[in-house]
Amino acid sequence: MKYKLLAVDLDDTLLNEKFVISARNRAAIQKAAARGIMVTLATGRMFRSALPFARELGIDLPLVTYHGALIKQAGSGNVLQHRAVPLSLALKILEYSEEQKVHVNLYLDDNLYVQEENENSAYYLRIASIPIQAVGPLPPFLKQHRVEPTKLTMIDMQADRLDAVQSELRQLFSPGLSILQSRPKFLEITHQEATKGQALRFLAEKQGIARESIVAIGDSYNDVDMLRFAGLGVAVANAPEDVKKAADLVTRANTDDGVAAFIEEYLLD
Repeated sequence: MKYKLLAVDLDDTLLNEKFVISARNRAAIQKAAARGIMVTLATGRMFRSALPFARELGIDLPLVTYHGALIKQAGSGNVLQHRAVPLSLALKILEYSEEQKVHVNLYLDDNLYVQEENENSAYYLRIASIPIQAVGPLPPFLKQHRVEPTKLTMIDMQADRLDAVQSELRQLFSPGLSILQSRPKFLEITHQEATKGQALRFLAEKQGIARESIVAIGDSYNDVDMLRFAGLGVAVANAPEDVKKAADLVTRANTDDGVAAFIEEYLLD
């Protein structure tokens, strides 16, 4: 069998508009696994948010979470790699967000902290049903705990505003950080070595799998380096054009069981 590892993004790729795995997608992944293909999830979500989907699919492999910042075994919970944001840079990001009045999700030890609950945190909760802890101003909170965050996410309901924020942050903090939009209202900030592509490379080397034997499926800008690294990069039809150009082929949209359509035609047929 040519392909040995299948890495699948969650939101807007494997999950449909209701943020669930369709019966067809679930069946296709389980059939691929039954034929010996290793299946993992590569997502920007927290580990605790991705884990229920892994359990639903029967996945026991390491999961690529937080855009690649945390690689953690689904079954045992063993951490294989953690690329956290340096504390000094995280504090600068939080201070910047306060000046610009931009909402930030702060992720520490697989827990989510915000300054206050608002429309931005409510929007996030509709996507990922994860407990949120409102702790007041985040810079002093982080200084007190002195723990390097796994990720910071800026959320703004005015999507166009994040384009300018992304541009300015890249000028200020590149190449120290990876700064990109995972969806129109989310700006994700991780360690510069915490990307899905780099995480997939690490996982492939650990499992002894050549990149030519890897398939990756995604939809957004945080998937681009993963699609380029894999032997076969697949974009769903709802992906932006730049993401489709980075892929080797395009399958159906996430709302039309695009993952299953690809698996059925290329891995099972």
